[in-house]
Amino acid sequence: MVFSFFKKKLEKMPEREVVRPKAPVAPAPLKSGQPAAEEETKKAPEPLPDLEFTPSGQSASGVPKAPEKPAVPKTKADLERAMSEFEREYTESDVMAINVDHGADSIQSDVEQVAVLYANGQDAVVRPLLESLLGAYPGTEGLRLWLMLFDFLQLTGDRAAFERLSGEFVQTCEMSPPTWRQEMPVAPVSAPPGVALCTLQGVMTSEDVAALAPLADALKAKRPLRVDCSRLLGCDDEIAGRLAELLMGARRQGAVIVLEQIEGIIPRLRSRLSVGEAQNTRTWLLVLELLQRYGTQDEFELCAIDFAVTFERSPPSWETVPLPKLPAGTRPAQSADRAHYLSGEIKNSRFDDLAGVLNVEDHVVLDFSAVRRLDFVSAGQLVNRLVPVKDSGREVVIRSPNHLIAELMAVVGLNKFARIIVPKS
Repeated sequence: MVFSFFKKKLEKMPEREVVRPKAPVAPAPLKSGQPAAEEETKKAPEPLPDLEFTPSGQSASGVPKAPEKPAVPKTKADLERAMSEFEREYTESDVMAINVDHGADSIQSDVEQVAVLYANGQDAVVRPLLESLLGAYPGTEGLRLWLMLFDFLQLTGDRAAFERLSGEFVQTCEMSPPTWRQEMPVAPVSAPPGVALCTLQGVMTSEDVAALAPLADALKAKRPLRVDCSRLLGCDDEIAGRLAELLMGARRQGAVIVLEQIEGIIPRLRSRLSVGEAQNTRTWLLVLELLQRYGTQDEFELCAIDFAVTFERSPPSWETVPLPKLPAGTRPAQSADRAHYLSGEIKNSRFDDLAGVLNVEDHVVLDFSAVRRLDFVSAGQLVNRLVPVKDSGREVVIRSPNHLIAELMAVVGLNKFARIIVPKS
């Protein structure tokens, strides 16, 4: 009975596809007394019995059940369900407007890493990481990392390291380094009695020429005017030329145009000038005019000699003129600046205070010159605030963020909904 049982199981097995020889080999003759069933078992191995798996994970015969292979996600919806909570929040997130570019160059990924670390308050990691990355990008290839490190040292108040880095920057990039900035006041200067106030701020370009309109109007109407320069970080050559013309015209006419807290902008403008390189002519003229008004004659003469050597032409001459004085006894006037100022470290902010500004004004200017840090969550919330403004056709300008914040803004896609103007020095 046992032999017949095995014969029956062999008949149930599906035939295997084998390569058979052309000429069949004749079987060896049976020895006397050898059962035919025993010879049959030598020709084919005993098949494994069919296993039926039970819900407990074991087969009916007691063999442990093999683990099931997880199903491969076939659709985008299946893939999103399979992602972890962290990946759903930070990878290709529509809320944060992050577009992950897997083909971006290496410096882009390095810049983004530093920006996010700084936004998350990982200051102990940011500086050594930036210093180690600079060696990987020769020359101006790593300029963005250099500027981030300069701003980090400025924000942490390490002027000695800033000066040492300036020397390395000149040797590596062969260009003038950023200048150390004194701490900027948070609020605009209040106007004294009887005098209108105009505020120049951020890095002014040709698109900001309207900010000089109060100077032209005051000069034309022969009205006194105060110009607050405490927030002015720089300007391009066109703005420098227009400002120089207005100030020279006011000085020749005896008009009362008073620039206040001008000490910070003069060295920043001079850092852009190189003796022997005939560039930025109008910036040279603005520096000479500012030195004429607020510098010494010796400083003016030295700068005039550099101008003559560079452009091979006569510079303006020193004129002994008294500084214009402001009248007293009248009521203060409102500042012409319409920007909305932000300051300090912005963390977990929904920017509820911007609702009125964004809903009312057609041209919104957000000044970030006094903002030290913007965290990742707040940057995403700012994107949400600016999306409807952009959709309505209105313009938003984010003015003078430091380079660490500006790079974070690019990470979250803020540059798609606002024009970001970053100081050059």
